[in-house]
Amino acid sequence: MNLPKWFFPGLGVKRWFILMIFAFTLISIGITPLLGFDLGVFVTEYLTFHLNNLIGEGTEIALKSIAVIMVVGGLFTIYYSLIKIRAELNTHITPHSEILDLLYEKRRSNKGPEIVAFGGGTGLANLLRGLKKNSDNLTAVVTVADDGGSSGRLRDEMGILPPGDIRNCLVALADREPLMEKLFQHRFKSNGGLEGHSFGNLYIAAMTEVLGDFEEAVLASSKVLAIRGKVLAATNENIKLGAVYEDQEKRIGESAIPADNKKIERVFLTPENPKTTPEVKAAIAGADVIVIGPGSLYTSILPNLLVEGIADAIRESDALKIYICNVMTQAGETDGYTAADHAKAIIDHCGEGIFDYIILNNQTGTKELRKKYEAEGAYPVKIDRKRLKKLGLKTIEKDLLKKNSYLRHNPDALAELIYKLNAEKK
Repeated sequence: MNLPKWFFPGLGVKRWFILMIFAFTLISIGITPLLGFDLGVFVTEYLTFHLNNLIGEGTEIALKSIAVIMVVGGLFTIYYSLIKIRAELNTHITPHSEILDLLYEKRRSNKGPEIVAFGGGTGLANLLRGLKKNSDNLTAVVTVADDGGSSGRLRDEMGILPPGDIRNCLVALADREPLMEKLFQHRFKSNGGLEGHSFGNLYIAAMTEVLGDFEEAVLASSKVLAIRGKVLAATNENIKLGAVYEDQEKRIGESAIPADNKKIERVFLTPENPKTTPEVKAAIAGADVIVIGPGSLYTSILPNLLVEGIADAIRESDALKIYICNVMTQAGETDGYTAADHAKAIIDHCGEGIFDYIILNNQTGTKELRKKYEAEGAYPVKIDRKRLKKLGLKTIEKDLLKKNSYLRHNPDALAELIYKLNAEKK
């Protein structure tokens, strides 16, 4: 702790610290005649001498009365000073919340389980918003195969890893004011060269140039947003995602894969066998819970798991391993897919032992909402229980829908279920 900073002008706490020091001195002196301590003997003898001259035989009672007044007065002064210090901190440092509540939440979250979550896009960010309320020990492992939009442009022009999915996770884990989150998510709408770019993407790109390293840039951005946990790229290599369709045609590029609405047989990474980082391996090895999804099956989830070293590390882990199946199918990617189709695609690409549980939403939302999604080619994922059982998976079905204008997971309900499963495992 940098003690001198507590005495900077404007904090409004110096006077109360000084008053507390005076109160402790008062208590120390007052407690001497009550308990016979040596501290303050000179003051005690001085008071005794003068009281003898004034009241004679009642000196001892008067002395103890004064001592009690000093101790009680000191305790009251300390209490009053603490109240004032808390009020100043609430006013100047945490104007929108009670500092004691923040300290309690921080202490509780620090005791949370180690959770490693794999994915990308909005699905992973949505999950992290729920998980961060009860743990700071979160690691988001994010795909870096994105090649579209602002991320794709920065990737092509600057030769950096695509920052978009990483930015989404940083914002989801942020512990700063909402304005900072809005700033990082702000997308420029002008017709100039910045059109379509996200401020957060540009910030990470700028930090990469300043620091000379993408990992360092993400770490620096994490500090700016005071995130709960950490965000790691699945690999630091410049990879691209490719797909082989059912008709054996190949397509390279994450953003181009769903464009033709053709059935995907498998996906792959190029160049082949990109390696994960020691940080990702260490996070998996220390995890209590490993979560895969939710997110786009072929373009967000599998690009993480196909990175060399990740699937094997998950298989070797003793952690609770969960796959969160998507609420809706995705046009051009998982058309007509059931829950078992989603699970089997992961097993076919990575082998068995990647997850033990599959979490399934068993509600379909309102008819009006479903119609909106159907217009875009998205339908509720059907639960085919017999096929899931044949795959050897434990299924957990629950109403996990967020009650708003989107058919997506409720992050709080999802997080509550994950923490409950972890507690039961322990």
